[in-house]
Amino acid sequence: MIDIFACKPRSPRSQHGAALAVVLILLLLMTLLGLASLRGTLLEERMGANLLDRSLAFQSAEAALRVGEAVLAAIPPATLPTPAFPAAGCVGGLCAAPVPADGVLDRWLDPAFAGWQNAVVNVGAAAIPPQFFIEDLGKAPNFAGCLRMTPIPPGCESERFRVVARSVAADRAQVILQSNFAVVL
Repeated sequence: MIDIFACKPRSPRSQHGAALAVVLILLLLMTLLGLASLRGTLLEERMGANLLDRSLAFQSAEAALRVGEAVLAAIPPATLPTPAFPAAGCVGGLCAAPVPADGVLDRWLDPAFAGWQNAVVNVGAAAIPPQFFIEDLGKAPNFAGCLRMTPIPPGCESERFRVVARSVAADRAQVILQSNFAVVL
């Protein structure tokens, strides 16, 4: 009877090292898979951190927007827009009506604009204190066609304001929000 499991040991000259080559290739493939997995995990970690930064910046800017709206709501409607708003420029976060001009940036886009007012809100330790300013937009109709009516009905026009809020941190998420505010008498 012949034993098929009995093998003659090969001499060192007849071995070619195929097992070593296969193991090295498998080890290289596993290393590449591990590196790809690690790269994907790091990308997801960065995306999660950016989402958190943006969420905190958005909440911070929204809190400043509400502070600006509260400032407007506290001004007696009969006194609007004067004496609270300056005739030109900005004072204490209250700004005169914007004057559009070619080549001039809007206030919220102008990095040199210094009329931002810090909002006093608790946004946590990680967030930058948000800022806001309020622009007087003048009177505007409350409903379509009210200025074409004869006689013009009372309450046809009301004072309009733009509240602009931002939360900006260097090399982090930046959010700018705006709301329009109408004072109806």
